[in-house]
Amino acid sequence: MGSTEVGRRDLFKRAAALGLFAVPGVAALSACASGGGDGGDVIKRGPTSKENPFGVTKGNPLDVVVFKGGFGDEYAKQWESAFAEKYDAKISHLGTQEIRGKLQPRFNRGTPPDVIDNSGAQSIKLDVLHKQDQLTDLTELLDAPSVDDPNKKVRDTLIPGTAEKGFFGGKMHALNYVYTIWGLWYSGKLFKDNGWTPPKTWDDFIALMTEAKKKGIAGFAHQGKHPYYMNVVIMDLIAKTGGLDAMRAIDNLDPKAFVGNDAAKRSIEAVYEIVDKGLLLPGTNGLDHVESQTAWNENKALFVPSGSWLENEQLKSTPADFDMAFLPVPVLDDSAMPFHALRAGAGEPFIVPAKAKNQPGGLEFLRQMLSKEWSTSFAKEVSSLSIVEGAVDPGVKLRPGIKSAVAAVDACPVEDRFDYLYTEWYSEMDESIRGATSELMAKRIKPAEWLKKAQAAVDKAAKDPASKNNKRD
Repeated sequence: MGSTEVGRRDLFKRAAALGLFAVPGVAALSACASGGGDGGDVIKRGPTSKENPFGVTKGNPLDVVVFKGGFGDEYAKQWESAFAEKYDAKISHLGTQEIRGKLQPRFNRGTPPDVIDNSGAQSIKLDVLHKQDQLTDLTELLDAPSVDDPNKKVRDTLIPGTAEKGFFGGKMHALNYVYTIWGLWYSGKLFKDNGWTPPKTWDDFIALMTEAKKKGIAGFAHQGKHPYYMNVVIMDLIAKTGGLDAMRAIDNLDPKAFVGNDAAKRSIEAVYEIVDKGLLLPGTNGLDHVESQTAWNENKALFVPSGSWLENEQLKSTPADFDMAFLPVPVLDDSAMPFHALRAGAGEPFIVPAKAKNQPGGLEFLRQMLSKEWSTSFAKEVSSLSIVEGAVDPGVKLRPGIKSAVAAVDACPVEDRFDYLYTEWYSEMDESIRGATSELMAKRIKPAEWLKKAQAAVDKAAKDPASKNNKRD
């Protein structure tokens, strides 16, 4: 997948409901926070049909665990209530940020939940679960009849290319549900008050942060305890500098993905300017995402990196007149891709464990998630897009942040959109690169050493025989 294909008209349809405040839906279920997993008999499939392709039988319980992060978990409770009513099911719900801590013991016991939103810093590594045969093959979900049109397959209702993020070894094992835009964010009000123009080039980006510093505003805050966010900037800059071939080189574990790659060298040296010129918010290297983003909301820093979940995550901290706005990562001179190029694709992976007690119910829950009704419910609750194409009707005012992000995607031709896959395919490599980034941002290593560490992580991943099963064109 070199780009995410979605037209202007369809994107607007999906986005239009964003910005709504949560509206009353079906009542949220009172739920058991401990989770199920009593080790009882596996629930078998009943008779199947276009309306019930996985043979769900009424009266069986469903165990759901949701990452309670930027999207919260109220949206899931609404889904669960609808599922419970349809299938007379007792739902066990757990919303938590401690996915790994809560669920790893259950996987070890062979009693995992039926549906898991496996996201956040404490998620269980998908490539590890795949290697251990712990994930249900979701290919049959893609080939199942759509809820909205039983004569159309689920795969044909999704934004083209979004399902690929969940593929391991040629089969789909995770449903990445949220259509996400990644990049930089700033306060439109702060820019307007100071007469600043959002920068398009890296030189202007550095110059503007330098000017802000003179006014007592740090140029850049990042979520130091979670270097994933900083890697968004680094990897986006590499892709934009070297083009999609530079991105593919990393995903395909090229022996010159970093060392010997001029685009990677130029990009990491440019990012290091932020550190070397003292443009970081003091203490940001030791802050988590909430702390750094809240400081940014208080105008202590000009920019912060994140995905388009940021606005919903920061609702309680964002001033009413903040006017949150999105900015694609600025470009270096002679970049292969233009400024408007950006990372857009699927995120928030939902899985059905291979040893789920109610696998039919888990698969059907995911199928219902991909209906227009549930997609619209999600959009209204959390102000974000799902991967269902054209699922949200137009005519609703957007919140400023997501409106800005949608406008950026709208202005970006499909050939200039990209998304990385190595974060899902090679978790150990991803963690190693994150560690190198933490060292770089703390000024404990220089760009040349970062490149060596990143290349070493790539080379190690390439030695794993399983890596031969993952290849992108």
